[in-house]
Amino acid sequence: MFVPSSKALQIAALAASIALLAGTGEASAATGARHHPCRAEVNHRFADQSHRIHREVREGEINRGQAHALHKQDRAMRREKSFMASQHGGHLTSAEQQALNQQENGINRKLAQ
Repeated sequence: MFVPSSKALQIAALAASIALLAGTGEASAATGARHHPCRAEVNHRFADQSHRIHREVREGEINRGQAHALHKQDRAMRREKSFMASQHGGHLTSAEQQALNQQENGINRKLAQ
């Protein structure tokens, strides 16, 4: 019968600890990327835009069909943002942030008409 030595147990415990810490680091890196300043600013604009669309419907400024079309554009932009971020480790470049902001400005102009 094989009885592991205390040294073998220590090595196994160390290996398990390293594996656990490596997994935690990857998870925290992914979480940190979601809170990157460029990405956070774009996410904030998306949220504001969605609230504004709902408010415009409530106030009768736009109808439900127009709101649906605007939300559809927003969803497409969110997918684009996710794709862009996936190309850079979860971050957006300044140029990508600017492009998304310009697209959001276009939706804002449609709401203002």
